Amino acid sequence: MRKIKPWVWILIAMVVALIVGGIINKTCVVSDKGADLEFNQTGTTLVSIFDYIGTLFMNLLKMVIVPLVFSSIVVGIAGLGKTDGFARLGVKTVAYYAMTSLIAILIGLTLVNLIQPGLVDGKPNEAIKSQIESKEAEYSGKVSAKIGDTSKDMGAVRDLFLRMVPQNVFEAFGANNKMLSLIFVALLTGIGMIFISGSGRGALLGFFEGVNELAMLITNWVMFLAPIGVFGLVAETVSQTGFPIIQLLAKYFGVVLAALLIHLLVVMPLILFFIAKVNPWRHFWAMRNALLTAFSTSSSSATLPITMRALREKAGASKRVTSFVLPLGATVNMDGTALYECVAVMFVAQVLGFDMSFGVQFTVVTLALLTSIGVAGVPSASLVAITIIVYNVGIPGAEAVIGLLLAVDRPLDMTRTAVNVFSDSCGGIVIAKSEGEDVLSIKRNEAP
Repeated sequence: MRKIKPWVWILIAMVVALIVGGIINKTCVVSDKGADLEFNQTGTTLVSIFDYIGTLFMNLLKMVIVPLVFSSIVVGIAGLGKTDGFARLGVKTVAYYAMTSLIAILIGLTLVNLIQPGLVDGKPNEAIKSQIESKEAEYSGKVSAKIGDTSKDMGAVRDLFLRMVPQNVFEAFGANNKMLSLIFVALLTGIGMIFISGSGRGALLGFFEGVNELAMLITNWVMFLAPIGVFGLVAETVSQTGFPIIQLLAKYFGVVLAALLIHLLVVMPLILFFIAKVNPWRHFWAMRNALLTAFSTSSSSATLPITMRALREKAGASKRVTSFVLPLGATVNMDGTALYECVAVMFVAQVLGFDMSFGVQFTVVTLALLTSIGVAGVPSASLVAITIIVYNVGIPGAEAVIGLLLAVDRPLDMTRTAVNVFSDSCGGIVIAKSEGEDVLSIKRNEAP
């Protein structure tokens, strides 16, 4: 009998989780209060079990992030041998990330202006406004609890470089989401190793190459548990997303989802076909494990080990390109997030009847581009970014609407994370091809 491939197991786990989660949501819900659900004892126990399984899997993935990212960047940069190669690679990477993020934002802006999900017959949706008014204190409290007191200004963006440079080098290796610091220290280490001569450079390079191989090996082991972890993550989410408020936000949900899918299924394949000159289908096939993992975990960082493995082993990109482009992309390249921020802010304005002139919309586009980078390492990053934008364009009373959006945020978060990860991987392909590498060859990446 033909052996079932790992990605098939992950897909099966997701389908089973959808069914199980749906059953729990229908049979174990006692009542719903706004965006919160109360389960009976059986439902609470099952959701707790799913949460435990999903959290354990996420912890295993996050466990290998620091050694993998650090060693990959150091080996990749040190292997360049001279700084002009690093500079060329850096310019290409930043240019790609800026271009695709801007395209994503403009797709979202176009759809939200055409469909106007926050309006009914050209006027603010009264049903949504009534729901907001009845739950305003509760929704505002949810936003305040998640973003704290620093979201009303551009502090998260202004502090980008402060967060990048740690006071103590060992802070970069901490567990408090210090990806920017980790990348910065790794870049300095890799560049510094280029200028070290003699046996010292060889010893250091050999050490980091060994760490990198070890991290990839542990990643392979963790992926054996991926179907179980994916089941826990998806089942927990589906168990808690069946409340009536979704019906009010269906149009908004549809606009965000449609924009994300256009970027994922149209824009990215066109970039692969016309710029990288490769078969987009072959790349989708190579990244299948990473996409499924990104969708189920809602974390670009947690998916990074799987993304790096797929791009190197399945697509054939070099270690040099993979180790530089992907860790940086997992931190600063957030196409799906930037798109989502733009649509969410426009929806908030429409519901509240706030006039969004061309100048204001241009400001939204600019801030969405900046905040998708600047707040990437902040917990509840999208929520923080949306709040920063609405305050900076002057939309009054926005907290309650943003709080309402939490009701449908989880499935959209899963989708935009998959978009983020796929865009990162496409960047790796584009840059690898520009460096003359043979990627996505038929011998290396056989589709069924």
